[in-house]
Amino acid sequence: MQFLVVENYEQTELGILGRVAAQEGHSWKTVKAYQGEPLPSAAGAYSGLVVLGGAQDALADEAYPHLPQVCDLIRAFDDAGKPVLGICLGSQLIARAFGGENLLGLPVEFGWRDVTPTDAGLEDPVVGTLGDGAPQFHWHSDTVTLPDGAVLLASSAMTPVQAFRMGELTYAIQFHFETGLPEVRNWSEAFADDIRAHTPDWHDRLDAEAARHAARADGTGAAISKAWLSLL
Repeated sequence: MQFLVVENYEQTELGILGRVAAQEGHSWKTVKAYQGEPLPSAAGAYSGLVVLGGAQDALADEAYPHLPQVCDLIRAFDDAGKPVLGICLGSQLIARAFGGENLLGLPVEFGWRDVTPTDAGLEDPVVGTLGDGAPQFHWHSDTVTLPDGAVLLASSAMTPVQAFRMGELTYAIQFHFETGLPEVRNWSEAFADDIRAHTPDWHDRLDAEAARHAARADGTGAAISKAWLSLL
């Protein structure tokens, strides 16, 4: 069985999650929704759903008319009792799909920064792999309020809602656990001007920051990936 991956923006990729999935013998189908590729209307035979990130906000329906369909698909997989994972923008779309508020245009959280699980997060089979906390890569200025019934799983110093769960199988994760060092270097080149606008010294700091944080962040990202994939 395959899981379904929704790409919402260029240069987004499964990264660590894809590498772990391949090692574990999983297969997946990717829909480049931002390019107009059609989304299914139901979960069908797919074993789960991954909704990736993007530079747009979760309410940008005029420029990205597929976003309401992604919200419908999130609810369809959740209703079918199949695992859902939203990362960054994907997590914000999960919040939107279940009635949370999207908070736009806040200060940028960028780079490797610590994420700390809540008490519920420590007991969670996926987010609990953070242990007492670990550096993870971030790039966002938007966040959310928790939908009714959500369980808060993790926070950071800048962002109270870094991870939450709806029910038992729908996970919204704001931080980029899937973004390993190769992806960070790729984004740093591909989006150099965008990064310079909010973190002008990033390219001078990148190597030192990577030496300090990347190995632990990548290892934790692999553990989160393996834990979520075990739900499929």
